[in-house]
Amino acid sequence: MNSVKFLHNIEQIKREKPDMSYMDAVVYYCEINTIEIETVTKFISKTLKEKIELEARDLNYLPKRGKLPI
Repeated sequence: MNSVKFLHNIEQIKREKPDMSYMDAVVYYCEINTIEIETVTKFISKTLKEKIELEARDLNYLPKRGKLPI
């Protein structure tokens, strides 16, 4: 397993279940393959991390960046 193959698997899950978030897809992948979530952190590529972060910002889990405080 490497980060490219892992990203491909997550993208496949997203295509099959378009309402699922990337974070949910990662958790789902771990569940169906009986893998501990902590073990897949090394396979999360920069691209996947950015997609998860963007979704988290859209859901207000992370603060938004780049706005002036006016």
